Amino acid sequence: MGTMDELINSKVVNELRSLLMSAGPGIELPTLERSHGALDGQRLRQRVDVVRDALLQDLPAGSSDVQRIMLDALDDPRFTGWMVWPATEVVAARALQSGSLTDFDAALTVLSRLTGRLTAEFAIRDLIAARPERALATMQTWTNHHDEHVRRLATEGSRAYLPWARRVPWLVANPAATQGILDATYLDPTDYVRRSAANHLNDLSRIDPQLVLATALRWSGKPDDTTPKVIRHGLRTLVKRGNPEALALLGYTGGQLVVREPQLSHTAVAWDGTVEFSAEVVNQGPQPANAAIDYSIGFQRANGTVSAKTFKLTSRRIPPGETVTVTKTHSFRPITTRSYYPGQHYVVVQANGVASTPAHFVLDKQELS
Repeated sequence: MGTMDELINSKVVNELRSLLMSAGPGIELPTLERSHGALDGQRLRQRVDVVRDALLQDLPAGSSDVQRIMLDALDDPRFTGWMVWPATEVVAARALQSGSLTDFDAALTVLSRLTGRLTAEFAIRDLIAARPERALATMQTWTNHHDEHVRRLATEGSRAYLPWARRVPWLVANPAATQGILDATYLDPTDYVRRSAANHLNDLSRIDPQLVLATALRWSGKPDDTTPKVIRHGLRTLVKRGNPEALALLGYTGGQLVVREPQLSHTAVAWDGTVEFSAEVVNQGPQPANAAIDYSIGFQRANGTVSAKTFKLTSRRIPPGETVTVTKTHSFRPITTRSYYPGQHYVVVQANGVASTPAHFVLDKQELS
């Protein structure tokens, strides 16, 4: 179990129970009290579900009653951090159980109040899935909110591929539906919100590249000092895929690049070790090239297949006829977002979408001498 999983633990649950009982006099929350044992051995998302389900058992059945309790709990400064996640999901669940438009709209308002204590981006997905156009209309109004956390909830909560969150098929099927939110937030005064807008745009590149390119082109026509960074971050997946329009929009040029096969320091990598490699990028064209250089690792998966993930490496200006050498060390130390499996892997280096042939190596479960 990783440290992320421990963010919701018995101490957090006890504190949540205490403050909710204070916010709702007469509420005992016995199911929540017994939920401690069900947390052991669970991942973070599963722990959220355990606490949410316990609260749904214990709290009043009325949506407005639950909303009042959560708003009253905001008076307690202890009501913050990871305990807020399951609390936000209870608000959304009760509103959907009600089926009332009044409760639905009120739940959106409550989530906008709670989001500053952690985030309501996960809970709001259920409301979007149930009534997407109604939810997005309210979220559009949040783009001018005085609180940056509420503005970010508009951009982050409506992302097509929000990490850790449930998928909302309607958002994938209607990628243009959030354009108003993006257009209102890419110039936000805080990097916190602008970065969310860029991540949202990058999500859409997996669905509708032309929509994303048109959006980036429109933004670049009315930029401020922060716009280039937002566009670069929003186009990063298209750049990694070598999309020529995205490359040109970001100023990457040079159509006669050659990337030679990476040279590995070792063809066998120790478990928890690193793979070190270098590669030559040649500009065979008559003009200088501005090259976006990335690399991909082909990771062995549990089912025996290999799946590649691309990482940013560097950008280089390469004179005509010249060669540059890039180097990188990639670590296989344990991380919470990826599981490693022994076996054959590979590394590929690419420049402006032109890829090298893969260089293969083996990740060995045993320590290497």
